[in-house]
Amino acid sequence: MPVPSPDTQGLRIVFAGTPDFAAVHLSALIDAGCNLVAVYTQPDRPAGRGKKLTPSPVKQVAQCHGIAVHQPMSLRDSQAQTTLTALQPDIMIVVAYGLIIPQAVLDIPRYGCINVHASLLPRWRGAAPIQRAIEAGDTETGITIMQMDAGLDTGAMLHKVHCTITADDTGGSLHDKLAALGPAALLDALDTIAAGRAKGEPQDDALSTYAHKISKAEGAIDWTQPAITIERKIRAFNPFPVAFTQVGGTSVRLWRARALNAPRAGAAGEILAADSQGIVVACGEGALLVSEAQLPGKRAMAVAEILRGNPGLFTPGQHLGKDLA
Repeated sequence: MPVPSPDTQGLRIVFAGTPDFAAVHLSALIDAGCNLVAVYTQPDRPAGRGKKLTPSPVKQVAQCHGIAVHQPMSLRDSQAQTTLTALQPDIMIVVAYGLIIPQAVLDIPRYGCINVHASLLPRWRGAAPIQRAIEAGDTETGITIMQMDAGLDTGAMLHKVHCTITADDTGGSLHDKLAALGPAALLDALDTIAAGRAKGEPQDDALSTYAHKISKAEGAIDWTQPAITIERKIRAFNPFPVAFTQVGGTSVRLWRARALNAPRAGAAGEILAADSQGIVVACGEGALLVSEAQLPGKRAMAVAEILRGNPGLFTPGQHLGKDLA
């Protein structure tokens, strides 16, 4: 991790973020000795079986270090903007905050607002860049530090770092890779800003793609798609929201799978084999080997283990999915 310059350490920083990805960046700023005058995060949300109000990961980090926490429902509120102005921030760092930053807020800090975005902009603007990159079959992604403007992830790019997406990466593993890359990129960008050397590169809108927010319903597998497409979805949606299919009226979550380089045999969704390696399912093109799954109320486990306890669950000739062939 680079050591920030004295100019950077002197900046009055307001940090805005909510999930684990943001908390990693906040912790790095604290460890680097940056001057965090306040933290903004979303209001506490119900979580767990008891639906108890739970502070965000960012709030937990801030409270552990005695940093003031603000949780407005919206930054469009005039009182929220007055509170922010009173903090006299030099810069606001936004990482997966989850609230719209209006122009009035962008104009408050001396150096404006910068964002840590988990893609190589202008590719994958929007809410789910990590999952969409895997789902699309991208072989590379990265972190972009961006000067925020009123558009959705459309601001000038200040700094980029690249990251390879491997054939085994899941949404979870790629999240962790990017979370490890982001803090150093952020500190580098802060140094250039504090030194007056920041030069933003405009984005080419013609090259942009949009990473739509992921819904749980999207996890339903369409077995008429090619095997490689289904494999990418399963990897992208691991650990959230997790892909799923129907097996004899039971919804089964699919955690790990691999497309097989084999000619199609059987109807889409038909189980072709079930053994210690997993189950082989015919797809619109090729076949998919599902090696890890999860039954309702159970933990995720190897399909071989599921078969030992449920020998009749996955039988060759059976069809997966809501629409039985």
